[in-house]
Amino acid sequence: MKLFFWQPWLIPLLPLVGALINGLFGKRFSKSVVASIALFFTGASLLFASVHAYTLLHSGADALETSYGTWIRAGSFAADFGIYLDHLSLVMMLVVTGVGFVIHVYSVAYMEHEGGYYRFFSFLNFFMFFMLTLVLANNYLLLFVGWEGVGLASYLLIGFFFQKDSAANAGKKAFITNRIGDFGFLIALFLLIQHFGTLRFATVFNIASSLPAETTAGLLTAIGLLMLVGACGKSAQIPLYVWLPDAMEGPTPVSALIHAATMVTAGVYMVCRSNAIFSRAPLALLAVAIIGALTSFFAASIGIVQTDIKRVLAYSTVSQLGYMFMAAGVAAYSASIFHLMTHAFFKALLFLGAGSVIHGIGGEQDMRSMGGLRKYMPWTFWTMLIATLAISGIPPFAGFFSKDEILWQAFSSPHGSKIFWAIGIITAFMTSFYMFRLIFLTFTGEYRGAQQDAHSAHADHGHVPHESPWLVLAPLVLLAVLSIIGGWVGGNRFEHFLAPVIQKVQTESPRLQVAESAAIPTSEHGEKTGESKALETSLMSISVLVAFSGLGLAWFFYVKRPELPGKIAAASGGLYKLVLNKYWIDEVYSAVIIGPLVALSRAFLWQIVDQKVVDGSINETATAVRGVSHVVRQQQSGLIRSYAGWIAAGAAVIVAYMVWMGTR
Repeated sequence: MKLFFWQPWLIPLLPLVGALINGLFGKRFSKSVVASIALFFTGASLLFASVHAYTLLHSGADALETSYGTWIRAGSFAADFGIYLDHLSLVMMLVVTGVGFVIHVYSVAYMEHEGGYYRFFSFLNFFMFFMLTLVLANNYLLLFVGWEGVGLASYLLIGFFFQKDSAANAGKKAFITNRIGDFGFLIALFLLIQHFGTLRFATVFNIASSLPAETTAGLLTAIGLLMLVGACGKSAQIPLYVWLPDAMEGPTPVSALIHAATMVTAGVYMVCRSNAIFSRAPLALLAVAIIGALTSFFAASIGIVQTDIKRVLAYSTVSQLGYMFMAAGVAAYSASIFHLMTHAFFKALLFLGAGSVIHGIGGEQDMRSMGGLRKYMPWTFWTMLIATLAISGIPPFAGFFSKDEILWQAFSSPHGSKIFWAIGIITAFMTSFYMFRLIFLTFTGEYRGAQQDAHSAHADHGHVPHESPWLVLAPLVLLAVLSIIGGWVGGNRFEHFLAPVIQKVQTESPRLQVAESAAIPTSEHGEKTGESKALETSLMSISVLVAFSGLGLAWFFYVKRPELPGKIAAASGGLYKLVLNKYWIDEVYSAVIIGPLVALSRAFLWQIVDQKVVDGSINETATAVRGVSHVVRQQQSGLIRSYAGWIAAGAAVIVAYMVWMGTR
């Protein structure tokens, strides 16, 4: 009995039990019972995750793998339902269960006055089940089950307010966009099955480790690029990032859980999990770095001009995910996961803090209708300020350590380049600027919600701002503490912790021709020399200076001279409109891809294939049967004379047939 209750498969299964109970019976329960069920099973999952993390760390083993039998077998191929717990999945497991539980607590009060309370917590637990399945799977096929499951749960949660067209459309947009990425991921899995004969991590990575690093595009490059397609969909990277900003239509706790701390990091996790493949496919690795760098810069530039508080954070998430991809692309996998962890703390805090602001001012999300909220919502202000300091890379907050590690690796890694570092530095400046712009517009100055602001579509102008209840504020305080101390576990300690997961491979990496990576002097044992430490200190000083510069510029524009941004926007003309309209990417996609597909579907698939071929064949068959029946039913006239005629005609036919047969 003890062994049964302490099996690792209970970690993902417990949230599923909570989802089923609330989903099937929650309509009959009170809100307190629904919340208690959701919190109990999520908290129990966190407890079990902590116990198994302790077990792994004190076992002396690099990984603990448990199989519960084969669930798919086709010829020589077989896939087990198995749990794989190593240092990487341990970090992900604790982030998912820990941050997930905190957000569940926050949701109890935040969603109290919304309809579908039981449905919301059922979906939230349902999502937790699939995310934990994804990070604890011991093979790619089971990972793909979790991968698709979080896509389904995300669709349900983004479109939770399904009576709003914008929410329903956002859910569909997220679901369909992710299917595009998943198509590439599936092909990568087919290639693994064909050439490796298995999808089990341990076997795949052992085989990949025995292969030489590719100098040109080969099998591993093809697999890596196809995996990257899947990762771009799930983690909202160029060109499949367009779903995540619209996903802000879901409830704010959904944004915090799915689009800051868990689901969108699945692509980063998958790339880092597959480091044995990517490190031997330098072209695929370079593609990861390029896409990450471009996405981080691109999304940050859009975030500068957004006025919806949640959309600023949405584009910030896309940008920070780009940072993680850039780190993975320069083979700094531990730095990528380190930033994933710290980002989960401060970005979840930012979203929950934004939710507290929205709740406190009656549903308004436009920052132009806020201002002066510091005196009304002091706890929300201070916790969001801590998160902003963290994401901006200001020491000693968590984001400083993880972001600085990425910038250092981008500059110094054999797979890196100075251009990646430069893009990272520029993005860091923009991040600091738009985040402090959010703080100053929201919390400083005078409250503008009482004014008849033409920009505000939803403001309750008679609403007096107020602080959120403690059930909302307590998660903010906890996440603020993690945003302060979470970075102190990083650097060499975190890299050493993930060392058993990350495979090192020496290869000639393709470089960006515009800038070679720096040669970092090290000792014969691979340790940093005084020269390299001095260089690292110089680069760190630059990143800190850039962060404070973004803060200072935001203060000058939105506190000291608040009229300047409007003048600059008017003077910039088309450039401001271009960025404000998100480079018209959605419109381009609609004109080039969506429009023609819809037109083709209507003109060919609907009017020809559906109406003429499918419906036509059925309708013509029905018409033919109707015609035959019209003739045959004439026999049933009800007249004796008619029946006698039909009998005579039938007898004549039979006699004629018999005569004809007799003459043969």
